[in-house]
Amino acid sequence: MQLFDKIDLSGRLTDEDYTSRMYAAQRRLVELRLHIGGHLDTPEIGPGVLVVFEGSDAGGKGGAIKRIVEPLDPRHYRVSAFAKPSFDEKRKHFLWRFWKEVPGLGGMALFDRSWYGRVLVERVEGYATREQWKRAYEEIVNFERSLVLEGVIIVKFWVQISPEEQLRRFQTREKDPVKRWKLTDEDWRNRDRTEEYTDAIEEMFQRTNHELSPWHIVSGEQKKWARVHVLEILNQRIEEGIALFEHPDWRDGYA
Repeated sequence: MQLFDKIDLSGRLTDEDYTSRMYAAQRRLVELRLHIGGHLDTPEIGPGVLVVFEGSDAGGKGGAIKRIVEPLDPRHYRVSAFAKPSFDEKRKHFLWRFWKEVPGLGGMALFDRSWYGRVLVERVEGYATREQWKRAYEEIVNFERSLVLEGVIIVKFWVQISPEEQLRRFQTREKDPVKRWKLTDEDWRNRDRTEEYTDAIEEMFQRTNHELSPWHIVSGEQKKWARVHVLEILNQRIEEGIALFEHPDWRDGYA
């Protein structure tokens, strides 16, 4: 539990700070999204943006995604949620179902879960063989590197909450008829395998946190904090990605 021991879950925002920072972050995101889409001063399109969300069950991934897309024109983004692969998808390489949802230049997509299921749930639950999930780390890193070098900004978020907060949210969902659909038997089972998932998550971070697509670990203990923090990190990463995209010589060092 080397990494999880270092995660700070104490971040909090007042209602006033949340409102002001959320407004500023969403407005900046709209500007950046219009810029990469060629809708501002120049018609030239910029890099694509792919936002990948992983994290604790009930950690607040959906709420963070909602705040990202809230100020955007519905034509300017796509949200893809990934669960258990279908029979047809399992007949193909595990990256295939994700590849076809990746945005092109000037586009934007958000993934609720992703190819990291290969080294997390598929590893822990035995859906992938040891050989398959061991091989997947290198496949994933090479896949991400190729996308970034072709002009896609990949921003990876892990949203973490404590076991106590997770239990409280599970119980709240269980009692709410319009939120009960979010809670599954698998969510409860996963709590019983915390140690196995922690080991898988630690190895995932160690082997897939690379310079072209680093992990951003966000505390989801307070939803306000998580949502603002995600947006501010996203804006920063897009700004950095635009600067690199406009000076393509940077790729020479990664060829």
